[in-house]
Amino acid sequence: MKAVLTRVSRASVAVDNQVVGEINCPDTCGLLALVGVARGDGENPSRVETMVRKIAELRILPDEESVESVDAPVLLVSQFTLQGRTAKGRRPSWSDAAPGDEAEPVIAAIAEGLRARGITVAEGRFGAMMRVSSVNEGPFTVLVDC
Repeated sequence: MKAVLTRVSRASVAVDNQVVGEINCPDTCGLLALVGVARGDGENPSRVETMVRKIAELRILPDEESVESVDAPVLLVSQFTLQGRTAKGRRPSWSDAAPGDEAEPVIAAIAEGLRARGITVAEGRFGAMMRVSSVNEGPFTVLVDC
């Protein structure tokens, strides 16, 4: 499982020109979490737990705070393209990405795990063509590989 975590002051995701998920944090920062699920991630609950812990606890907000420590919101968006391999040729290979029926419950489990920690979570719509907008702060972006 891979994630790109970006510090944002606001972010949203729209499907068919309708906003389906949004966070707005004018006085602080939240996170836009783009998560790519790999084949087999759904069979290993510890990967989900690790991703939840990383999103919640990484000290990547201003003043080395975490989402959990400052009650910051998260916009969670599934992004299978993070599993693309580009080492050979000119076309990415998506063979490492989990199929939708495997990936969707993993994304749902991450959202539920974050909510169980008291974190406000907005989400994209799994499998839809989404338009993601963000106002990055810093900019500050990290890659997480679990």
